[in-house]
Amino acid sequence: MTVRPIRLFGDPVLRATSAPIETIDDGIRALVQDLLDTVELPGRAGVAAPQIGVGLRAFSYNIDGDIGYVLNPVLIETRGEPEAVGEGCLSVPGLWHNAIRYPWAKVVGIDLDGEEVVLEGEGLLAQALQHETDHLDGMLYLSRLPAETRREAMRQVRESDWF
Repeated sequence: MTVRPIRLFGDPVLRATSAPIETIDDGIRALVQDLLDTVELPGRAGVAAPQIGVGLRAFSYNIDGDIGYVLNPVLIETRGEPEAVGEGCLSVPGLWHNAIRYPWAKVVGIDLDGEEVVLEGEGLLAQALQHETDHLDGMLYLSRLPAETRREAMRQVRESDWF
């Protein structure tokens, strides 16, 4: 079991767009296992590869005990009116703010066998799908906050003991 350390706000890997996975090899299989091991810890809904220092398009999820992963995910559809929902991020520890998210989302990608994976749903799953694909595009949830809330969140980051 390899639980990888989470990269924190300010680490350049979190701001870079992740590269697509071209070949599924032993390195990618090890990455998936690390993502699964890392997301299994209590209180974790998802972990994107950049959060463990890998600039590739992959993430794991842990929603209501359903643990899995997807490679090369693409957020292909969202539904409903965007709404403010409570959200945090392992890469911004200790902060919790209302981010703007759609109530339903659908991601399509592949698994380690190259077979199509479709993840879709509402509530926490929809939120996690949007949050994790944002990570792969170099965006943290702080960018989804209303302007005044974002200023307050950035103040909290600057004053945190981990920054």
